[in-house]
Amino acid sequence: MAEPILEVTGLVKHYPLTRGVLLRGQTGAVKAVDGVDFTLGRGETLGLVGESGCGKSTVARLLCHLERPTAGTIRFKGEDITALSGRALKAVRRAVQMVFQDPYTSLNPRMTVGDIVGEPYEIHPEAAPKGDRRRRVRELLDVVGLDPEYAGRYPHQFSGGQRQRVGIARALALRPEIVVADEPVSALDVSVQAQVVNLLARLQAEFGLSYVFIAHDLSVVRHISDRVGVMYLGRIVESGPADAIYDHPTHPYTQALLSAVPVPDPGARDRRERIILSGDVPSPAAVPSGCRFRTRCWKARERCAREVPELAVPAVFRDAGGPAAHPSACHFAEERPALPSGEPGNGNGPG
Repeated sequence: MAEPILEVTGLVKHYPLTRGVLLRGQTGAVKAVDGVDFTLGRGETLGLVGESGCGKSTVARLLCHLERPTAGTIRFKGEDITALSGRALKAVRRAVQMVFQDPYTSLNPRMTVGDIVGEPYEIHPEAAPKGDRRRRVRELLDVVGLDPEYAGRYPHQFSGGQRQRVGIARALALRPEIVVADEPVSALDVSVQAQVVNLLARLQAEFGLSYVFIAHDLSVVRHISDRVGVMYLGRIVESGPADAIYDHPTHPYTQALLSAVPVPDPGARDRRERIILSGDVPSPAAVPSGCRFRTRCWKARERCAREVPELAVPAVFRDAGGPAAHPSACHFAEERPALPSGEPGNGNGPG
C-alpha cells in the first residue's frame, strides 16, 4: 500500500437514547459506528460499501469533522485530529473535503454556481487572493467539465449530473489532499453515474487526490476503488484489495451482497448461486451479541453468539496465501462460500 495519509483506529460514534418525549426513561445508545479501523494510502481510493444504515455516512461525517467521535482516533498524516479545534481544525478541514450525496439539496438555490464554488474562499481567504477568485472559479468549472460561462447561473438551471460536478468543483476549491465522497452518484441516472465516476478518477490522477468513496452500489465501487471495506451494522466485516474482495469474498455478508450484483451474461447469471438473506438488519440500538451478522447468517452456531469475531486473515487462507488471504470477521470464513441457488439463509443463529 502507498504511504498512509489517513489512519482510523477504533472509531466509535454512539447516539444516546435519552432525548425526546418518546424516549424518556430509556437507556442505551444507537451504535452507528462501533469500532472501525482502516488506513487510506496517499493517492489511493478506499471504497466503503454496505446496506443503508450500516454507518457509512456517519464515518464520512466523522472524517470531515462534521461530528466528533465517541471514541477512537483519526490520524491525518500522523496527527490525531479528533480533538482539534480553532485554527488547527480549520486547517484540517481545508485538507479534507466532502462531496455530498444529493446534488439537489447540497447546493444553495439562492446562490449562483460561481458563488457556490467560490464560497470556500470566504471561509479560507488565505487560499486565494480576493482579486484572483473569479479566475479560479472559472478554472474549477472547466476542470469538472462545465462551461466557465455558467458561473452566473443558478442550480435549478442544471441537470443532476451537472449539479454534482458543481459540488465536486466546490470540494476542489481549497486543493484538498483527501476527498470523502458520500454516495456521490446514487441520486443520479445510471447513464450519468459512469461519467461522474470517470471524472473523479481523472481528477484523482491529475491532482494526486486520496478518496474515501462511500456507496451501496458494488459495481460502482469496484470500478473506482483500490481497496474495499464492507460494513455491516457499524463495523467493517471484510476488507482487502478490490479484486480479492469481489473475486474471493470470505465473509457471508459480502458473499450475499455480491450474489445480488446484476450480471450481463445470462449464462453466468443462471450458473451463479443467489444468496437470499432472511430477516432485516437489526437495530443499531440493540445489536446482537457476538457476531452481529449471526441473526441472518446460514453459518451461525453457538460460538457466534458468544464471541465477537476478530477482523483478521483466517488461518487457513493465511497459510495458503493467495487472494483469499485478506481480513474477514467470521469464525467460519473458510467454509463453503454460498448456499444452493435461491436457498435463503435460515437466520436461526443462537439467540
